[in-house]
Amino acid sequence: MSFVPENSTVWTEIPVTDLEAAVAFYAAVTQSKLTIDTSGPKPMAVFPVSDPAKGVAGHLYPGTPAVAGQGPTIHLAAPGPLEETLQRVQAAGGAVVSPPIQVPAGRFAYCKDLDGNSIGFFEAA
Repeated sequence: MSFVPENSTVWTEIPVTDLEAAVAFYAAVTQSKLTIDTSGPKPMAVFPVSDPAKGVAGHLYPGTPAVAGQGPTIHLAAPGPLEETLQRVQAAGGAVVSPPIQVPAGRFAYCKDLDGNSIGFFEAA
């Protein structure tokens, strides 16, 4: 028997050292409003999805990021042409690590956030 879920990713967590700065960075790059949730043991900033029952989401939380080059890479959707997203990454204090990469699902580029987390930003249609 083989399990095939609707989404193989259920939830993502991105550890950050300064939640407020990270929220500002991700809001600027993704042009989305993250929601602050304080119902758990630590505050977290939740990424929006159009349909929580079907979408895969995630959050930022106060934590210890992995050593550069050793953590996982999470890919996030960002509106507009990818080149504009990469400009927003740099303007918000992050780093662009690769040129745009074309794959069957679309175009993305590898970047680093304020804490050095590896993040791929996908050009959203």
